[in-house]
Amino acid sequence: MSKLKLTTANAIVDDALSFAKEKGLKPLSVAVLDAGGHLIAFQKQDGASMLRFEIAFGKACGALAVGFGSRWLENAARERPHFIAGLTAASGGNVVPVPGGVLLVDEGNLLGAVGITGDTSDNDEAAAIEAVGLTSRVD
Repeated sequence: MSKLKLTTANAIVDDALSFAKEKGLKPLSVAVLDAGGHLIAFQKQDGASMLRFEIAFGKACGALAVGFGSRWLENAARERPHFIAGLTAASGGNVVPVPGGVLLVDEGNLLGAVGITGDTSDNDEAAAIEAVGLTSRVD
């Protein structure tokens, strides 16, 4: 089973920030977690507002918690708010149910997740998808 390496996590951060610059996005914050939810890499662009670490971490953590991208969590928050409330409580408040959290999978093995925040949730998600080399949204 593969493990997420620091060099890979840093490359994901770099790719996300390059995407943000290319697209003219607002300042982003990017958190990369391993499959156990441990932080491997984090960067916050100049000008990013406060609590961006917590939000990026929460998007990635939420994706890991349910095994789907955090857009799935956003939909679940509308349809099953009691589930999201319970999940948030069980995680100690470490779940942010909005798009921008994407799973990292290699040959069927879960390596971790990336969480991005700072622009619109759709743009955060697009940056995450680009950074992990995917071509379509992960629900």
